[in-house]
Amino acid sequence: MTTLLAFILAVGGLIVIHEYGHYRVAVACGVKVLRFSIGFGKPLLRWQRDPNATEFVLCALPLGGYVRMLDEREGPVPVDQQHLSFNRQRLRNRALIVVAGPMANLLTAVVLYSTVAWMGQAQSVAQLSSPAPASLAQQAGLRSGQWVQQVAVGEEPAQAVASFADLRWAITQAALNGQDLRLWVGNSPNATGQEVLLPLAALQAREADAVLFQRIGIEAPLSAPVIGSLVAGGAGERAGLLEGDRVLSVNDSPVLDAQDLRHRIRRVDDLVSSVPLPQRWRVERGGVTLNLSVTPEVDTSVMPPRGRIQAYIGEPSQTLWVSHGLWSGMAQGLERTWDVSWMSLQMFGRMLIGEASLKNLSGPLTIADYAGQSASLGLSAYLVFVALVSVSLGVLNLLPLPVLDGGHLMYYLWEAVTGRAVSTAWLERFQRMGVMALLALMSVALFNDVARLLG
Repeated sequence: MTTLLAFILAVGGLIVIHEYGHYRVAVACGVKVLRFSIGFGKPLLRWQRDPNATEFVLCALPLGGYVRMLDEREGPVPVDQQHLSFNRQRLRNRALIVVAGPMANLLTAVVLYSTVAWMGQAQSVAQLSSPAPASLAQQAGLRSGQWVQQVAVGEEPAQAVASFADLRWAITQAALNGQDLRLWVGNSPNATGQEVLLPLAALQAREADAVLFQRIGIEAPLSAPVIGSLVAGGAGERAGLLEGDRVLSVNDSPVLDAQDLRHRIRRVDDLVSSVPLPQRWRVERGGVTLNLSVTPEVDTSVMPPRGRIQAYIGEPSQTLWVSHGLWSGMAQGLERTWDVSWMSLQMFGRMLIGEASLKNLSGPLTIADYAGQSASLGLSAYLVFVALVSVSLGVLNLLPLPVLDGGHLMYYLWEAVTGRAVSTAWLERFQRMGVMALLALMSVALFNDVARLLG
């Protein structure tokens, strides 16, 4: 129920904001708005101040919305109202009305990101856990316990890193843009930083998923190797592990942190014919040291197969409270909205030319799942999620596809350059092509959703 409510609130609210942007600017430009609809199909609720005012409607299929304006291309318009029709407006006004919807979504994202910055939130510190074996981070010499103080893309000036979330965002941007990343790391937050280069450009990353961060080697902040909740009857419980056990060593080799322990459990070099070998664990329990034999189970649903003990590993990492003042919070909101918008636009372009995977497209099932997860983490996490969806909605609608706002802007660009509007015949052709392209995108996104759920 929480997932459904969080999804409806986020997507429904953003649709209302998008359509209100069109509506508000249309009214400001002197255009008569006949209907403001949330959803499609049979109307469930109606409200109209008087017969000549805008009709507000809530429909049965809440998969979008529309603002219907007075327009001579859609039916006869009385002579005394022709000046109120959309098609009679100057080109500038028509463009403003069309772009107002996506801009409303982008402005909403700025407000949400700024609000989170003003509220502040607890974030994990930028202290590294053990890099994955053979990863870029391990090859670069990064070690467990080091603090990342600054990062820089290529030869750009270095930027301070306030939290692990900042570090992960910088890595994501650099990897997807095919750029190397420089890190300044030290043994404490204030120690003199040593510059380390992560050659992310060589990865030729197509999507920012767990596999990418495993290849990079920076997956999670530093956390102690403590056993959390265990699955009843799982390999960990069968071996005699209990919640709260601190793992000191595996096969006589000291365990550095929770991520190091995860790597040792997952390793496939100990698998013989899909049967894992027992591992000698030394754990501390209530001040007493115990020796246990732990045999991970083999998960063959992933490639390559990996070991699992069916237990949560790690305790909460060290956190700090990150908040901003009025102007710095607003600047943070503007910067994050721009960064996410630009990265989204680049990703769409790279998917179009085959340089990025279509798996980056997400549909309503994935969005609903993330809505529920973020809502369970608290208000700040949920607001960040809604801001991300708002940016995606704004950028998507600005793409130059017929039936989308960006497609209409392309028509107006043609009109501005040539001095004549796109003909009705060509508009109809473009609309049909746009509908087919949009259906194709929706089909791919839904396929990705189902694949994620099944995988």
